Amino acid sequence: MTKVDIFSGFLGAGKTTLIKKLIAEAYGDEKLVLIENEFGEIGIDGGFLKETGVMVNEMNSGCICCTLVGDFGRALAQVIEDYSPERILIEPSGVGKLSDVIIAVQDLHNDEIELNGFTTVVDAKKCRFYMKNFGEFYKNQVEHASSIILSHTQDLDQERLDDCVRMLRELNDHASMVTTPWDQISGKQILDTMEMKKTLSAELDKLREEAYAHEHEHHHHDHDHDEHEHDHDHEHHHHHDHDHDHEHHHHHHDHDHHHADEVFSEIGVQTTHKFTKEQIEEALKELDNFTEYGQVLRSKGIVEGEDGEWIHFDYIPGEPEVRTGTAEATGMICVIGVDLEEDRIKALFGL
Repeated sequence: MTKVDIFSGFLGAGKTTLIKKLIAEAYGDEKLVLIENEFGEIGIDGGFLKETGVMVNEMNSGCICCTLVGDFGRALAQVIEDYSPERILIEPSGVGKLSDVIIAVQDLHNDEIELNGFTTVVDAKKCRFYMKNFGEFYKNQVEHASSIILSHTQDLDQERLDDCVRMLRELNDHASMVTTPWDQISGKQILDTMEMKKTLSAELDKLREEAYAHEHEHHHHDHDHDEHEHDHDHEHHHHHDHDHDHEHHHHHHDHDHHHADEVFSEIGVQTTHKFTKEQIEEALKELDNFTEYGQVLRSKGIVEGEDGEWIHFDYIPGEPEVRTGTAEATGMICVIGVDLEEDRIKALFGL
């Protein structure tokens, strides 16, 4: 089965630069084929990408999404027959609609290909301008993306970056997103975000599992109710054996055997805000106040520091840990607990 990834994005957003980074740092030894579709007669980037050793099949006489749907199908079938690639990267013209490209691939009804992801590259500096002047095409690329990768974020102040993220989220609130400058993160981190391996939902799942295990162990030692352990384990595994998309706020697990009124709740927030280590340490200390914030069982986050370092933190009641570490695709704060005061917790972190 050949994975197909579509890279959409307005002219000059940085699609080619992103693809080169992924080829150099993420795809490893995968056998790749890049299909480019420039608008016009000359494929400017074709030769540029040939240095990477990837076969470039240029199609310069029109768009995949309109006049070349038929030719595109034949080209794709030929590429699979000739090269047996593990992954095909499709870079359509910057002025095409992403939805049309997706439909063109789906309409092939080819059992040998699997649509893997639809990535839209957005120039954060030009977000508002393009939204206003090229609304139909620009919005289509954002709305149909499974992941949105922001470029040129290093050139923006906090207010403009927040404004860009807000506009994109109004059009698409489910896509995974990269907001960190590309030179601070690896292609592998970007690919993990594109393929939904590193998301709020995944992080919240891990935290919930840890919080559950901690509570379960605490319950066992305090109450020695062996007969209840099987019920808890069964319910927990049943929940995690099913694929599902998580909203950012959940109420899971029936805890009749713990306390009648106890249910886990969670808060997951992506943020581009910058913090000091002291601000994070102070916020984590405050989380010990159950009456103010609810019973926080676990918290974890990776956020950008004001000094350019990235701050990683973990919290278990009475045991906060704050350190510096590698950059992440976007800032992330996760909190798991019981009866959480969401607004107060967000305010605590200045969100």
